[in-house]
Amino acid sequence: MSRITIIAAIANNNALGKDNDLIWHLPADLKRFKQVTSGHHILMGRNTFESIGKPLPNRTTVIITRNNNYKAAGCIVVDSIEKALEVSKNDEQIFIIGGAQIYKQAMSSNWVDQLDITQVHHSFEADVYFPEIDSEIWEEISREDFSADEKNQYKYSFIRYKKRKL
Repeated sequence: MSRITIIAAIANNNALGKDNDLIWHLPADLKRFKQVTSGHHILMGRNTFESIGKPLPNRTTVIITRNNNYKAAGCIVVDSIEKALEVSKNDEQIFIIGGAQIYKQAMSSNWVDQLDITQVHHSFEADVYFPEIDSEIWEEISREDFSADEKNQYKYSFIRYKKRKL
């Protein structure tokens, strides 16, 4: 059975992005994202895929869209999260990488086992936001805190949550 993890970088005010793009540039987060997701299925909405612009190397890209005519070279295109999970079921670790609508749908489901969050310690103006992480449902199991430096403009933390047994 696959473990399903939501992976996201979110600001203090839960901001995710603006104008279909990231608001900040944190090379450490991008490096970690690549390291953690390499070799696995990454599930995303069409807007997230279009903001990336191409399939990411060494990952199986699964795009979720209601547009039945949508095609993307080198990607699997499906019309629901359920179908995305079905085509990914042989991967022991599946990552849901966005966007906001996909995160919201996945967070309200019973599928997701874990959250892998980069917390950017700053608030930003945004047009898409990550759902609230409810501490009644999600338990923090690990955290690494980092200071801003010459490459990473903001303080940030890598935080992993697991779903509580309710």
